[in-house]
Amino acid sequence: MPGTATKTPTDEEASQYFYGEALVGFDPSEITGSLIVIEGMDGSGRSTQIALLQEWLESEGFAVQTSGLRRSNLVGRDIDELLAKNAVTRLTLSLMYATDFFDQVEHRILPALRAGTVVLADRFIFTLIARGVVRGINRDYISGLYAMALRPHLTFWLNVHPETAFAREFKKAQAISYWEAGRDMSLSHDLYWSFIRYQTMIKREFEVMAKRHNFIELDGEASVPSVQQATAPAHRRAVGHSRHEIYSFRCTGAPLAVNSAHV
Repeated sequence: MPGTATKTPTDEEASQYFYGEALVGFDPSEITGSLIVIEGMDGSGRSTQIALLQEWLESEGFAVQTSGLRRSNLVGRDIDELLAKNAVTRLTLSLMYATDFFDQVEHRILPALRAGTVVLADRFIFTLIARGVVRGINRDYISGLYAMALRPHLTFWLNVHPETAFAREFKKAQAISYWEAGRDMSLSHDLYWSFIRYQTMIKREFEVMAKRHNFIELDGEASVPSVQQATAPAHRRAVGHSRHEIYSFRCTGAPLAVNSAHV
């Protein structure tokens, strides 16, 4: 109602919804949607599973909103241009990705959740933290950037071997992204080995985060129908319960790394 004060979440409520402090103006009672994240390197099958899940949800009558990296109206296009030129420092890129993320939270994700929509995120803060850490950015610093990030209800991690991901990506596009291969890190003069070494480093970060934040790990090497079948029970629970019940099994996990060795 007009003039009604926004409810300030308690510390317990804030820790349930966020990794750190709650966003200013956030009212837990307004959130009736669900946030489902699918993580995984290029070639893991993320986009395929997002598309299949969106199709299923919409066929069941749910409104669906998607989000992903570099999709904000504020800086998404700017990041694309800088990446295309390979002309941006590691820290600047991390800060721009953080800006992109929170702009989407404010203008895309939270409005959708308030409207009872299921938000499907194609990658989330975990990719951004992993990328920053392997590039030498202080773990606590980059984790702190995302302390006000919403906790997903479910986080799926499509785990594949870097060799498999390389083969899939090269077959699909006949090219490998400069950044997905970690070429800016001078890991190898050879494109293939640069990709393998970089993605192995990212994979190690995800192995730690998967345990810390209760990811649902999926075999990204399996067939598309097998992966889809493996995710189905959790999806049905996430969208078929009330908000209160959803939070009883959501991916709460731990806070983002603060003075710790791993995220």
